[in-house]
Parts: sequence; C-alpha cells; structure tokens
Amino acid sequence: MLPVDEIRLNFNPASLALLNGVLAFLMFGIALDTRVADFRRVTGMPVAFAAGIAAQFLVLPAITFVLTLLLQSGPSIALGMILVACCPPGNVSNILTHRANGNVALSVSMTAVSNAIAIVAMPLNFAFWGGMHPTASGLLRTIALDPRQMVGHILLIIGVPFVLGLWCGHRFSNWTNRFKKMVRMLSFVALVGFIIGAIAGNWRYFLDYVGLVLAAVVLHDALAFGTGYLVARAAGLPDYDRRALSIEVGIRNAGLGLVLIFSFFGGLGGMAVVAGVWGFWDIIAGMVLAGWWARRPVQAGGTTTRIEART
Repeated sequence: MLPVDEIRLNFNPASLALLNGVLAFLMFGIALDTRVADFRRVTGMPVAFAAGIAAQFLVLPAITFVLTLLLQSGPSIALGMILVACCPPGNVSNILTHRANGNVALSVSMTAVSNAIAIVAMPLNFAFWGGMHPTASGLLRTIALDPRQMVGHILLIIGVPFVLGLWCGHRFSNWTNRFKKMVRMLSFVALVGFIIGAIAGNWRYFLDYVGLVLAAVVLHDALAFGTGYLVARAAGLPDYDRRALSIEVGIRNAGLGLVLIFSFFGGLGGMAVVAGVWGFWDIIAGMVLAGWWARRPVQAGGTTTRIEART
C-alpha cells in the first residue's frame, strides 16, 4: 500500500466542472434564504458576532495546527485538516441550531457574514498555517499554491452565486419564497451525491486509508464544536448563544474543501480522504449534539424568545 501522501484520487475534469457548478448552486440557495437584514442584525449583537468570527477564523485554525503536531499527522492529512478548519460554515448549521434551541438569528447572520469573509480569509489562513507546518509546508512548496488564484476560484463559486442569490431574493421575493426551500434541498442533495460519487470512484483508496484519518477527524470535529462553545462562554454569552456558536464553528463546508482539493491539489490522498470523511461525520456529530441539546432547556441567563428558522 502506497503512503497516503503519494496517492492521487481521480476526478475527471468534466465531473470537477459539474461539482463546481453544484457548489455554486448551493451557495446561491443559501443566499436566497439570506436578507440584508441578516448582515445588519449582527450590529445588534457585537459581542456574539466578534466571538463567532474569532472562533472560526483565528482560534479553530490555530487549534487545528497544534492538533496536527500533537497527532504527528502525515503532511497531506495535516493539510486536509487545516483546509477543513479554514472552510466557512454550511447552511445545515442553521437547521441544527434550530433543533438545538439555539439563537437561530445569530446562526443565520453568522453563516451569511462568515461566507462573505471566507472569500478572502480562507486562502490566506490556509496559506499561513499550511506554510508554517514543519512537514506539510513542503507539499505546499511543491504544489506552488498561489493564494490569489484560490481567492479567484472561491470568488467564482462562492462570491458571485452568493451576491446573485441576494439580488434575486430582493428583486424576486415572491418567487424566492416559493422555491428557496426546494433550491436549497436540491443543491444540498446534489452536493452530497457528488461527495458520495468522489468516494465511490476511489473506494479502494478510502477503504485503505480511512483508518488513518477517522480518529483524527472525530477528535478534530469535537474540538471544533468545543471551540465555538468555549469561546462563546469566555465572551460571557448566554447558553442560547453558546449553542448557536458551537454549531456554527463545528459545521464546516467540507464540500468546498473537496472542490479545492481536486482543483488545486490534484486530489492529494490525505487531503481528499480527510475532507470526504469530515463531510459525513460532521453532520452526524452535529445532529447528535443538536438532539442532545433539544432535550435540555436553555440555561437561565439566556433569552427565552424562540426565533424560528426560515425554511
């Protein structure tokens, strides 16, 4: 069996182009359910917003970097973990926050703002932490990753569809209200289907190497959820907000990570396996956590107002 750093998963150019389109459609669906008011709302909760941004773009990548050193992960596995940590949240976090009796308004606003920030922050964060890694940095030099090129790619598959979705939601509100749920569900199912397809097309590699990354992914995911909760608690936020930030930081858009891995890293083995396993485990862990919180009342000190998620 070849070392995981030496394998390349196969994903033909036509399938990759279609995957980019599916991810863009997913971002369009998220934007259809986003309003300008979601961006304005964060001004009314500056502490929670600052805590969420710090947890996602500063604390989680730093903790991930330390975790890869402690686990002595292989270079491509370490890069995969760092890339996933730098990804923005997915819209499933809003649904899980609702299930967990958390602050849905905060979750929706954070998802919108975080995806906008990630257009620039994600490639810079990844280049910084990946470049500092004692073993993974060698892979980056070999690949000669250009953060500006990655920004351009992310702008096309996140930024443009997101802005277009915001405009359509404002300009064609009646149409949006009728079809936004269907668009979101269709795009999410399509993305999951392509992740399954990527795994199925390289099934032998996943069977051979999943054991190398499963424990790391489970621990990493638990730390991501814990990071959001502890940063929110350190900021003095109530339980209502802590639940929202825990899920918002814990849920990462591994589908975007997988697209970037095939686009810029040639399907590098450890990175692709990490992103593929994370894409499924993250949702399972989030559902378990949300279900656990759903059975427990919000602790005293949090707001008692239940804000329904837009669906």
